[in-house]
Amino acid sequence: MIYLILTLILSLVMLVGAVMAIHHPKLSVAVIAAGSVSLFASVLFLVLAAPDVAMTEAAIGSGLSTVIFFYVLNKIKRENDTQ
Repeated sequence: MIYLILTLILSLVMLVGAVMAIHHPKLSVAVIAAGSVSLFASVLFLVLAAPDVAMTEAAIGSGLSTVIFFYVLNKIKRENDTQ
C-alpha cells in the first residue's frame, strides 16, 4: 500500500514538473524542472525495483542532460551578447 501511495505522489510531482518545464517562460527554470522530472523518475524506478535503470536515469537524464542544457544556454547567451 505504501508503494502505491509513493508511486502516485512521485508520478504527480513528475507531471507538475513536466508541465512547468514546458510552460515556464525562463529557460533556466525550465531546464531545472526537466532535470527534476528525471530525478523523480529515477527515484520511481528505484521504488519499482529497477536499480540499474534508476542509476542510469539519475546519471544521464538528471545529471548529464541538465549540464549539457545549461552549457548550450550559456553558449547561446554569449553569442547573443556579442552580436
